[in-house]
Amino acid sequence: MSSTARFGVGDASYQAAGGIEGLRRLVDDFYRIMDESAVAVDIRRMHPQSLEQARDKLACFLSGWLGGPRLYQEKYGAIAIPAFHAQWSIDEAHAEAWLGCMAQAIARQRYSPAFAEYLLTQLRVPAQRIVQASGNRQAQSR
Repeated sequence: MSSTARFGVGDASYQAAGGIEGLRRLVDDFYRIMDESAVAVDIRRMHPQSLEQARDKLACFLSGWLGGPRLYQEKYGAIAIPAFHAQWSIDEAHAEAWLGCMAQAIARQRYSPAFAEYLLTQLRVPAQRIVQASGNRQAQSR
């Protein structure tokens, strides 16, 4: 990737992640770490025993989210991240456990330090929106 390319513009982030193959490696490492992490036990329980579909959905989502092909929409339809996650009670500790697993997975990739930092910073945004949506749902159900 050109040193003049800016993450978040066009498909620069998708390319920096290694395209769909790079994203699948990231997602595989992420779920492997989640399976092995004592801190992630609660978020792992929110997933089915088989992670095959979760792996595909996350890689496909990240593809479009990072400016690449919109594989998630093509395969699974539209998604509203906070609304999808509203089926679970997700708090700040869950978000931090998820982000911690993702940080470890990102560190295992051959990403430039600048892209690794950018990606983790960007992933904090939907993580916080999910926590907020879950909190709003819990407040409404009281």
